[in-house]
Amino acid sequence: MGIYEPFQQVSMWGDTFKGDSIPNASTILQVDTRLENKTEFISHDSMGPSGNEQEANKPGDKVQRRLAQNREAARKSRLRKKAYVQQLETSRLKLAQLEQELERARKQGVYICPPDTSHVGFSGNVNSGIAAFEMEYAHWVEEQNRQICELRNALQAHITDVELNILVENGYSHYYNLFRMKADAAKADVFYLISGVWRTSAERFFHWMGGFRPSELLNVLLPQLEPLTDTQIQSVRNLRRSSQQAEDALSQGMDKLQQSLAQNIGAESVNSSNYGSHMIAAMEKLEALEGFVNQADHLRQQTLQQMYRILTIRQSARGLLGLGEYFHRLRALSSLWSARPREPA
Repeated sequence: MGIYEPFQQVSMWGDTFKGDSIPNASTILQVDTRLENKTEFISHDSMGPSGNEQEANKPGDKVQRRLAQNREAARKSRLRKKAYVQQLETSRLKLAQLEQELERARKQGVYICPPDTSHVGFSGNVNSGIAAFEMEYAHWVEEQNRQICELRNALQAHITDVELNILVENGYSHYYNLFRMKADAAKADVFYLISGVWRTSAERFFHWMGGFRPSELLNVLLPQLEPLTDTQIQSVRNLRRSSQQAEDALSQGMDKLQQSLAQNIGAESVNSSNYGSHMIAAMEKLEALEGFVNQADHLRQQTLQQMYRILTIRQSARGLLGLGEYFHRLRALSSLWSARPREPA
């Protein structure tokens, strides 16, 4: 099997990053325009039945019973999503109240320092977009932990593929929701997002352009997916190679942006009369940074979608379980590291 179509644009990305010019956000996004129509979730239904789905096609009461269970599981999933949205809305209202209190305090000449100042600028103003992201991300992690337990129990209970596929689709959708949240956060403060301060210390150790490297996670998850067929093994290898090529292209573009920005800022003395024009030029170049982060998340989403196409339902479930447990262990490692005993000075 050849390199997947979503990654055939890698060479175009590489050409974009050649030379001395730095692509802006619009240029980066235009390079991958055709991919935007391919990011919708691809259901197994559109690819024909797999070996695990043939059982669901048998006639009789057994199929009807499974369909009824399928509908009930979907109904419960919709209820959970509704409760999750309501919880986010409540958090947004609390944030709005906090902003009003801070504004009243500033007018009265009183400064209030919030418990977490990661979303507070030098002026003391709260970045509402980042504050909302922090709350949304905390809820996202809680939901991910719940999904991990649900997937583990489902695999141990040996439920039907029809039921398991609902959990798998919910798991993939949960990651796609994170990419949407991060796109909003990048608009609010791309430096905050790319720094990784919203993640734990161990997670930041593996941080790359606002998230994880798809190729590295494929290496981590591969043992969880075995046994794989020869066709699946070749497909995963192609996917990993394509992901690495795209990662390299994006990293080269980011390096060129950093070099150009450093040269632009350091070209003149701070006392130069051209100081203002240099800062304006630097600001224009930084507009490309948001595009790089969005492209990195686009690559992550495309990799997840391709894995869904390659794997069977039960392999996908094991992969999502392994992915969730991997991040959970990184967060646990961060807690252990922070609480470690220290030698007295």
